[in-house]
Amino acid sequence: MKQVSLAAIEKAIEVIDNLTDEQLENITETYADAQEALLAYVMTAPEEYKNEDLEGLLIYYFCLILEAFKQDGIALRTVVEADIDELEEPFFDMLDQYFESEDEEIIESFCDQPNLAQFIAMEVSEEDEDGSALSEETATQLFIVSLAMISLLNRAVIA
Repeated sequence: MKQVSLAAIEKAIEVIDNLTDEQLENITETYADAQEALLAYVMTAPEEYKNEDLEGLLIYYFCLILEAFKQDGIALRTVVEADIDELEEPFFDMLDQYFESEDEEIIESFCDQPNLAQFIAMEVSEEDEDGSALSEETATQLFIVSLAMISLLNRAVIA
């Protein structure tokens, strides 16, 4: 399976972070149309977790992660409900193992995108350039949902 490179992640950050509001809206719409079921699944999290702070963060990382796959030229099929249903139980089993042992290899081997998994882990645990940091609760929730997104997209890679 092809893995997203660090260079592609850096390029995706550069692309997404330098868009105007209108361009960001357009790219969000493009990715939302391409991965409708995935975005719908991801966007259930703010309500499930009762955390409105997640909404904007999830849209940002949805676009950034998809842009990283694009930057590496990795073609993706559309994620469908069946993919999501199939992933849920093994995903939550993996999370239980991870939170018990804190062994990052468990996550990396499950989602098979170690660079993206490490990137998300760093993003949620570090302060922004302006010195602000996510609450522990929001960071954990963003980490979990982003890993699910990465895992689903990895399974949607067209070989």
